[in-house]
Amino acid sequence: MPVIRLFYDDLENLTGVGIERIKERLPLLCADVERIEEDYMDVEFPPNRPDLFSVEGVSRALKQFLDIEPGLGSYPVERSGIEMVIESSVLDVRPYIVCGVVKNLHFDSRGIESLMLLQEHLHRGLGRNRKNVSVGVHDLAKVKPPFRYLAVDPSFSFVPLDYEEEMTMAEILEKHPKGIGYRYILEGKAKYPLILDSEGNVLSFPPIINAELTRVTESTTEIFIDVTGLNEHVSIALNIIAYALGERGGQIQSVVLRSPNERSVEEKETPDFEPKRMEVSVGEVHSLLGIELSAEECKKCCERMGFGAEVKPEGLIEVKIPAYRYDILHPWDIIEDIAIGYGYDRIKPEIPGAMVIGEVHPIEEKKMALREMMTGLGYFEVMTFTLTSERKQFELMRRTRREEEKVAVASPISMEHTMLRCSILPNLLEILSINKHRDLPQRIFEVGQVMVNLKEKYMLAAVSTHAYANFAEVKSVVDAVLKEMGMGEVEVVDSEDDAFLEGRRADIIKLPRFRGGRGRASAIGVFGEIHPEVILNFGLDHPVVGFEVDIGSSNAGEAEDI
Repeated sequence: MPVIRLFYDDLENLTGVGIERIKERLPLLCADVERIEEDYMDVEFPPNRPDLFSVEGVSRALKQFLDIEPGLGSYPVERSGIEMVIESSVLDVRPYIVCGVVKNLHFDSRGIESLMLLQEHLHRGLGRNRKNVSVGVHDLAKVKPPFRYLAVDPSFSFVPLDYEEEMTMAEILEKHPKGIGYRYILEGKAKYPLILDSEGNVLSFPPIINAELTRVTESTTEIFIDVTGLNEHVSIALNIIAYALGERGGQIQSVVLRSPNERSVEEKETPDFEPKRMEVSVGEVHSLLGIELSAEECKKCCERMGFGAEVKPEGLIEVKIPAYRYDILHPWDIIEDIAIGYGYDRIKPEIPGAMVIGEVHPIEEKKMALREMMTGLGYFEVMTFTLTSERKQFELMRRTRREEEKVAVASPISMEHTMLRCSILPNLLEILSINKHRDLPQRIFEVGQVMVNLKEKYMLAAVSTHAYANFAEVKSVVDAVLKEMGMGEVEVVDSEDDAFLEGRRADIIKLPRFRGGRGRASAIGVFGEIHPEVILNFGLDHPVVGFEVDIGSSNAGEAEDI
């Protein structure tokens, strides 16, 4: 989740509130304070609140929450008279675009840094690593409207950001760090998107890089914002940035978008701050929260969370949702915010009425035994995320992608978290990569959950890296593990797992309990020397050996059977 650095002087200037009070109340907004330093604090916010990914967004939320400026805050949007013409050539490449203008800005280094970091946080989360949404901010004084959004041949050239000489768009994708990092988004496209001014000057090559011409500096007083992408989330990103700059005292202005259709030219103005509306039942608030709140109290709680609210007959509240809140999908989302606005610290805990006797689950007993065994073998335990990506699970591991194994996330927040892991080994290799500057040998393990064929399993995985890591080392560890686990009869056979080196890999086969009777042999694990290509894919420099073995499911019977 995004961690935002909040400087005390900046936050106090924007809110008018002393930092000690902010430190006391900020955690009640579901913020996790990571560290507190002499002049700043690092705070982690949930990924469903991108409007809080900047000091400006946090200051706005605090002013609402502390009843300084409660309710539906908004800024007047004037017409800039600027037009963006969307040409039909770009509709098959990157079809969505919205724009806005913010004037009367007075930037300092903190303000520019906050804007750039907000832009990158939106790219990673809402934008799915720029694929769905990418943001460009430009010094408006350096270009001349009206603007054009079109697709051009890759041989078109301009001076990209941080460079002094022209490069073709094809060269940018091959040589510029941003081009190398994001060229996969435009893979297979014959033409690339581009934004030009009336004199042919380049503003942006979305979603890759802006032009050096429009770089924002401390002397910039007016900004042109473009947000391009593949879906309607472009409007949310524009609204979040516009509101943030409004907190800095900027004057927000709209841009007219002209796009062709089959019979005419469509026209609309952005940004659009019109709030959505939703009704919430006071009775449902009580049912879900267990707190007796009146309609007026619910209204005040909504206003503390930045909503507009009006009490209606029959115990209903009409809630106006600000244009920067895309996470409100259901009345229950508003009820959750009512609980936050009421104050989690005011909700009294109650002891459950039912008396029960608990005991440790068999799978947890097995996991504790495995942890003790692995630490005894000289391995350190790590804990990694169960959310991962197809790239890590399959491509970097040289494993064939099997759709039946993959459990995809319906609405991933980033390209790094698109599925539930079906193997722990890639996570361990990533940990080694992060720590490759540390002394060798490094030996780590994890015992945790994976999802395969929509079934939850528990796996034990471990890796070891040093100059002399080899098959004999990992086999001796696997033999010890299988013996201590009481696996019964097992057999080691040649493996075809491409994540390991051919001839130095093996599958672990569990034989039926009674030969000739019921049951059948089944593969429960794999071990060996990690393939050199996989080692390089994870940026490692030394040999790596590893294993992964199934220790059972959360079903007690299955856990005991292994």
